Amino acid sequence: MVSADVLTIAVSKGRIFKDALPLLARAGITPSDDPETSRKLILETNQPDVRLVIIRAADVPTFVEYGAADVGIAGKDVLMEYDSDGLYEPLDLKIAQCKLMTAGFAGKAASRGRLRVATKYVETTRRYFARQGRQVDIIKLYGSMELAPLVGLADVIVDLVDTGNTLRANGLVPLETIAEISSRLIVNKASMKIKHERIKALIDGISAAVAAKQEGKGV
Repeated sequence: MVSADVLTIAVSKGRIFKDALPLLARAGITPSDDPETSRKLILETNQPDVRLVIIRAADVPTFVEYGAADVGIAGKDVLMEYDSDGLYEPLDLKIAQCKLMTAGFAGKAASRGRLRVATKYVETTRRYFARQGRQVDIIKLYGSMELAPLVGLADVIVDLVDTGNTLRANGLVPLETIAEISSRLIVNKASMKIKHERIKALIDGISAAVAAKQEGKGV
């Protein structure tokens, strides 16, 4: 469980962490080590009572909900797939922005039978097509989604789309937008009560950084 003396922030390596660094710095928090080069999974910061835990992106909401971290930074795609009401989601950080979309071959008629959909976002995909009353068979993959239509494994895929370059390079096009994705600040419910002032200050500091970035003032 989270310590009463230390504020623990869960975040994953890569684009989200890189984009979040200036926001954390605006809130007065900078890591002592570079997570891209350090092998440590727990990073101390310039504040002795604040630490970062470096975990897989998909594990961030689990660590926060079950109290291994007070606060986390996670993509909305991960939160949609996790689909829990056990977290607070007080702030859209406006970073790591992209879209969760269906994609496939341009101009290819939809299957009259059950649509085969390849994705790692199984629950999100199931809910999306269920709302439309469409029958689908979902094939779970962990990567190389674009390959599925090319080899006949699936009719379409559901995946994150940023520039669309990878889709185009493989002869695919974006089809339907499921959700606009960005990274969100999430908070453990118990921590919000126990460490309310500290977490509120963190939220306010990061919120100010997000607003400044949106206004083009930098952070």
